[in-house]
Amino acid sequence: MRKNILIPTDFSKNAFNAITYAFELFKEKECNFHIFHSYFLPRSAKGNLLFPEPEPHEYDEAAKASGLSMLRLKDRVNQLPANSNHTIFFEDKYGTLIDLLNEKVTQDNIALIIMGTRGVTNDVKIAYGRNAVNVMENVKGCPTLAVPANFSYKKLNEIVFPTNFKSHFNELEINTFTTLAAQDKAAIKILHIGKEANLNSKQQENRKLLESYFKDLHYSFHWVEKSSVKEAVLAFVDKENSDLIAFVNRKHWFFGSVFSNPLVKSLGVHSTVPVLALHDTRN
Repeated sequence: MRKNILIPTDFSKNAFNAITYAFELFKEKECNFHIFHSYFLPRSAKGNLLFPEPEPHEYDEAAKASGLSMLRLKDRVNQLPANSNHTIFFEDKYGTLIDLLNEKVTQDNIALIIMGTRGVTNDVKIAYGRNAVNVMENVKGCPTLAVPANFSYKKLNEIVFPTNFKSHFNELEINTFTTLAAQDKAAIKILHIGKEANLNSKQQENRKLLESYFKDLHYSFHWVEKSSVKEAVLAFVDKENSDLIAFVNRKHWFFGSVFSNPLVKSLGVHSTVPVLALHDTRN
C-alpha cells in the first residue's frame, strides 16, 4: 500500500531541504508526496475590525504569486533524480495553515507530515519556527517529522525515545515510529529521567506494554538522574550522537518542557537533530 506523505512548503531553503530529506528517507518505499503551500491574507480573518476586508484584486494577486512560486518549486523538484517508487503532487490553496493541513490529512489519508524547522525568517536564534511548532501541536491526525535546516539525510542508526512511563501507549500512536525504526534497523534508546527503582506499578505496566510494541526491534533502556528533563534529553542526544528524537506529544506536557527556546539557544543541540512528534490519539 502506498504511503501518503504531506510536505508543507513556504518556498524557503529549509522547506526544500525537508523535501529532499523526505525523498531520501523513503527512497525504497512506494509513496505519494503531497507538496503543499497555503497562502492567506490576515485582513480576511473574520472579526478583524482593525483593517478593511481585502479587495478582490488582492486575493487574485496572492493566488497568482502563490501559483508562480509553486511552478518554480515544481521545476526545481523535477530536476532531482527520478524515483519510480514516488508520485509527486503539487497544490497551493488559500486558507490558514493548520486548518488546511488538518483537511489534507483527512482527505488524502496522510500518514506523516514532514517539514522544515524554520521557514523564510530563518531566525538562527530559534531552532523551531512558529509554523513547525504550530503543526506539531495542532495537527492531530498524524505525526509530524521536523527536519532542521541544512540537515542532510543519513541512515537512521539510533533513535532516542524519551518517556516518563506515566501514560498508556497504544499501537496506533507509535506505529509510524516503529515503522521508521524497522525500516533502517535503527536502535531505539528509551530514555527515562529518574531511577528505575522508583517506577510505580502503573509505570511498570506501561513499560512492559512499550516493550511489547518494540519486541521485533533493537531497543535498550537508559536512566538519567537529573532534575531538568529538557537538559537531560538534549545532553543524552548530544552524547550518543543520535539521529532522531521521537516522543508522544501527550497534552503538550513534554513538548513544552523540552523545546523551550532559551534551552535550544543555549545548547544548540536541536538545530541538528530531526524530531518526530507522535500524537496521543485520545487528545
